[in-house]
Amino acid sequence: MSRHTRGNMTETIDRTDAGDGDRVLDHLVVRFAGDSGDGMQLTGDRFTSVSASFGNDLSTLPDFPAEIRAPAGTVNGVSAFQVNIADHDITTPGDEPNVLVAMNPAALMAELHRLEPGGTIIVNEDTFEARNLAKAGYGEGDDVVNPLDDGSLDSYRVLRVPMTSLTKEVCAPLGVKPRDAERSKNFFALGLVSWMFTRPTDPTLEWIDEKFAKNDNVRLANRESFLAGFNFGETTEAVGIRYEVRPAQLPGGEYTSVTGNAALAWGIIAGGQLAKLPVTLGSYPITPASDILHELSKHKHFGVRTVQAEDEIAAIGMALGASFAGHLGITTTSGPGIALKSETTSLAVSIELPLLIVDIQRGGPSTGLPTKTEASDLNLALFGRHGESPVPVVAAYSPTHCFHAAIEAMRIALKYRTPVFLLSDGYLANGSEPWLLPDVSSLPDISVPFATELNHVDDDGTETYWPYLRDPDTLARPWAIPGTPGLMHRVGGLEKADGTGNIDYTPENHEKMVRLRAAKIDGIAADIPPTDINGDADADVLVLGWGSTWAAIDAAVQRQRRAGHKVASAHLVHLNPLPPDLGDILSRYRRVIVPELNSGQLTNVIRARYLVDARALTKVQGLPFKSREIEKAIVEALEGATS
Repeated sequence: MSRHTRGNMTETIDRTDAGDGDRVLDHLVVRFAGDSGDGMQLTGDRFTSVSASFGNDLSTLPDFPAEIRAPAGTVNGVSAFQVNIADHDITTPGDEPNVLVAMNPAALMAELHRLEPGGTIIVNEDTFEARNLAKAGYGEGDDVVNPLDDGSLDSYRVLRVPMTSLTKEVCAPLGVKPRDAERSKNFFALGLVSWMFTRPTDPTLEWIDEKFAKNDNVRLANRESFLAGFNFGETTEAVGIRYEVRPAQLPGGEYTSVTGNAALAWGIIAGGQLAKLPVTLGSYPITPASDILHELSKHKHFGVRTVQAEDEIAAIGMALGASFAGHLGITTTSGPGIALKSETTSLAVSIELPLLIVDIQRGGPSTGLPTKTEASDLNLALFGRHGESPVPVVAAYSPTHCFHAAIEAMRIALKYRTPVFLLSDGYLANGSEPWLLPDVSSLPDISVPFATELNHVDDDGTETYWPYLRDPDTLARPWAIPGTPGLMHRVGGLEKADGTGNIDYTPENHEKMVRLRAAKIDGIAADIPPTDINGDADADVLVLGWGSTWAAIDAAVQRQRRAGHKVASAHLVHLNPLPPDLGDILSRYRRVIVPELNSGQLTNVIRARYLVDARALTKVQGLPFKSREIEKAIVEALEGATS
């Protein structure tokens, strides 16, 4: 389902063919950091794109400030972008950067603790003046301390580069004003890092020419700044030798670098084609889901209709109405929007129509951490509706898997005539990795027929249409498009009789309908493939994950296996219903660890459902797991299993 083959050793390798000594690296983690207006996301994205075209495997972690525009020069306004490039298959953006590019004192203050011991710091020394140092928290007034001079960075390799002044210098002959020239300093940094780590220059220069073709001054300033940074690395002795990360040996085929939100949007487009249905998206912009709306709005030629609604409630109402009319209705949002959509989600449960509800999770509650990742909406997806209203839940586990997860969620919604939650999160949404484009012929046919004929004969012999006459295998009701001759029917939120769909308040009927709707969702379990177990068959410890924890779990488990420890992992895509073989799997292990970016929501479900002593490993810091955090839990579990 993605380019990663579950069970293969990833993340770390033994480098035995590095003939150039320390000039060859098997991987490199770079973190770019600066003010929100310093262009760090663009810089990181360009470094990533060039590395992808060079043939490296990669994984990224954009890290945005929560404030729309915090005061310049403050720690709260720091924007960062981390990328891990490698010559082998990897799954994570790296635990610690090897290189930190700090464009100002605030970036150094905010990000230094992430850098590996002895790592390289590249600083824009022009910004390390008293006012900026004070704003970043390096003292006040006469007590301001410059970390570049006080010895606190002696354990690191520090490259002091006057990026701002050099950028202004190379832009002066172009007639660019100094203030405008300063905006190009991120390209100077990109040029320097490109030289240090042997990135080709032509792709970046071509991109600059295309991106800024309408403003020649900006185009030339960015070109000259990039080349100046590259030449600075080549001519300055302090920069030292160059390092190379060679292309990765990945499976053959056509690749593209894709973010989770883009892959999810493309999965929705593909799902519409595979279902042979038009797609209608009702959405209200919200971080970090808005990019899906933006991407889908570009693809009307694939039968995609997008509506930016006035609010979250209207958005899901439009999507459900589109499903009633024979489209595949979809709505996208994040946690606060899911709360607002709950009443209409319950209506979709009652009406029994296909509907895809995409939740790109972020830190909460309330506005919470709009730009930071979290996976704390699982309880909301499982239980966040009034009454007995079970809903299938599917979770993506990597940026590229978002494509396949979208198709799977749409398949379930159509086949079983039910709303389905598709969970992603900010880490997957904004992160990127190379994607081996799938063979379209390998994608499943998820189309379902519309009802076109009468389906019931009354006691008096009259043929009629029953809108809730269920398929005996799936318990799904027929789906008739309004206007189909003879198939006029009524739907709504009032309790109805099975078969006829007529309003029926009787106690026995209500219990029957509650149990029928639940049985329909429970029956999806028979449609879930066997759970993959990666690692050692005779392991004592199982690491059970869901969502974006997959990358860190994979890296941690493989490292522990390399160290000679027996450990296994399993990752859940279907969270309701759970896979039918999960109970048997859990019973085989003495210790079960469940890493979650919440306070243990899946762990509580697992413990209650299967009565196993599953232990939660939780993190709610607005950051993804580091693989070493999971490794530590594995080691502790292994010690407990053998004691």
